[in-house]
Amino acid sequence: MKIYFDVCCLNRPYDDQNQDRIHMESEAIITILKHIEYSDWVLLNSGIVNYEINNTSDIERKERLLTLVDSASEFISINDEIHARAKQIQECGIKTYDSLHIACAENAHADVFLTTDDRLIKAVKRNFNDIKIEVENPLLWLYKVV
Repeated sequence: MKIYFDVCCLNRPYDDQNQDRIHMESEAIITILKHIEYSDWVLLNSGIVNYEINNTSDIERKERLLTLVDSASEFISINDEIHARAKQIQECGIKTYDSLHIACAENAHADVFLTTDDRLIKAVKRNFNDIKIEVENPLLWLYKVV
């Protein structure tokens, strides 16, 4: 199974764990990462993921995130095809970075694109005919697959 995380997902385990939702999503992400570590599933990385991580102001967090994505089995470089697809996705009302993430995940034939961004998930569900990949919250997705 090929997994594509957006950066808000990758950051979740480093967020304030006092809120129940954040804590449960963090645990789900950690569980998914364990499956990746044990080679049950494959982690994907992309140029847009690296770009966003490199813009992280917290140096310690940035280093942790870069170490995590450096272990990805596959790297998706942003090319003209991905840019063109991202522009199509933006026409569905999806923001630039999010559309690039989705286009990268589609290009890599990911099985799922995981995000903790509720607005993005709702936008994708409204445009399910135009988006060619499952976009889901990591906690809800994990419940479905295990």
